[in-house]
Amino acid sequence: MIRTHLAPILAAAILVPALASSPLSAQDTPARPKAASAADRAKEEVEAAWAHAPVDEQEVRHRDSVTIAGRRYPYTASAGTLTLRNVEGKPTASMFYTAYTLDGTKPGTKRPVTFLYNGGPGSPSFWLRMGSFAPIRIRTTNPEFIRPAPYDVGPNPDSLLDKTDLVFLDAIGTGYSRPLGDTKPEAFYGTDEDADAFARGILRYVTKYGRWMSPKFLLGESYGTLRSGALAYQLQERGMALNGVVLLSSIMNYGYRQPGLDQVYLNYLPSYAATAWYHNRIANRPADVATIVAEARAFATGPYMSALAKGQSISDAERDQVAQRMSQLTGLGVDFIKRANLRVDLPRFQKELLRGSARTVGRFDSRYTGIDADAAGERPETDASSDAISGAYIASFSDYLGSTLKYETELPYRQSARDAAGWTWNWKHAAPGPGQPQNNPNTAIDLGAAMRANPYLKVLSMNGYYDMATPFFGTENDLGHMMLDRAQQANLRFTYYPAGHMTYLNPEALHQMKADLAQWYDEAVSDARSATPPVPATTSSATPPNQMPN
Repeated sequence: MIRTHLAPILAAAILVPALASSPLSAQDTPARPKAASAADRAKEEVEAAWAHAPVDEQEVRHRDSVTIAGRRYPYTASAGTLTLRNVEGKPTASMFYTAYTLDGTKPGTKRPVTFLYNGGPGSPSFWLRMGSFAPIRIRTTNPEFIRPAPYDVGPNPDSLLDKTDLVFLDAIGTGYSRPLGDTKPEAFYGTDEDADAFARGILRYVTKYGRWMSPKFLLGESYGTLRSGALAYQLQERGMALNGVVLLSSIMNYGYRQPGLDQVYLNYLPSYAATAWYHNRIANRPADVATIVAEARAFATGPYMSALAKGQSISDAERDQVAQRMSQLTGLGVDFIKRANLRVDLPRFQKELLRGSARTVGRFDSRYTGIDADAAGERPETDASSDAISGAYIASFSDYLGSTLKYETELPYRQSARDAAGWTWNWKHAAPGPGQPQNNPNTAIDLGAAMRANPYLKVLSMNGYYDMATPFFGTENDLGHMMLDRAQQANLRFTYYPAGHMTYLNPEALHQMKADLAQWYDEAVSDARSATPPVPATTSSATPPNQMPN
């Protein structure tokens, strides 16, 4: 009896080890988790403490007001993030922005909105945000090193808020903008990749806040102008026709920087002349900078261009004649110019112009001067114009974001995407039309295509005479080769200011810029509402076409 009852039990006991050792049992039986090592646990704790950009969009708001031309404008300042998504809806990046919206603005409004950004590539937009047309700015003097904190930050009577709402965008990898999830940074680090990200960010903002019926504008500075050329075309291809594009201190064509090409020397010559005029290095100095610039333009497009085109076959007599005229315009010695084969690059000019006084001139703004440890060196050891302002801009923006806007995050505000390890930029660009992708982008081609497709698209090029980073004569050359017909040329306008790359550092120039922009915005919005496209304007060979008085 006992044996009968035990038999099934014994049989089962014998069978269990056999099943446990079979392949089927190995698959069905969960393995015991391996205990995490101390090193693994420490790594998990560190990773859990990392600061990440939010997938869910964030926003904080602050009410304030600013007085412009004697009238008070109440507004809402906001700081937040826009989540960028790919065509499948997967979140790929979080784009940080600050925005200034006039009180009473509602979805569906026909009030203009402008998207602003700096360049680099790899720069956030706190320069424009704190220095140009926002209702709050850091006040600067002309042209001096800004003293250490506390800084003079306050309401901006030259704000554009009376004409347009303002949205400042930070490129992905800069500021608080970051890739999300498994999206790699290189997905945004390139000419076309960057333009695509900004297009998605702008489309998202316009959709989220109901601004599809608003007149829409772009305002980019430096590399931001190259972005604007590509972006204007990309947005138009995606169904968003712009009313206007403002190009501030432009560089739209990197092709002329290739070794062996002479265009870069032509581009710089009028800026050299303006700088020599400012520092009183010109004999028979004219009364105003515009006069010496006009002389330099004429020389650059005539005898100088002809001489450089001859290369090494130029005659001694012509070389001597051209060097003499270059010396008169730039303040450099004739022998120095001849030893440089009539091709003086920017660092040499910065060092040579004031060599007798052991001073160098700035790159972003040649009104600024610096002192090198080695006065006999070949090039400046630093850029005085950058040293003079950087600390003030970084500190004042950091304080404004935290103390006034109350934006909280544990992410570090990245002053440049180049700070990240392994940063590289893809310079290839697929311009509109037939042909292979460009290895050195020229998005004036894109902008020209956008202007031909949209007869109401206005373009305003704003330039500083003392900008040596993006010389204005190069901008004139790039925009002058968009191959627009007469009617389209009427939509292109130029302005010039006694300032450098960041033209708004000069308070007088900022005031004039605001006046020029106010007139231009009124015209752009009015023309878009008229029944017929704008008519062609006559042009003058003495100055760039459609130059606004300033």
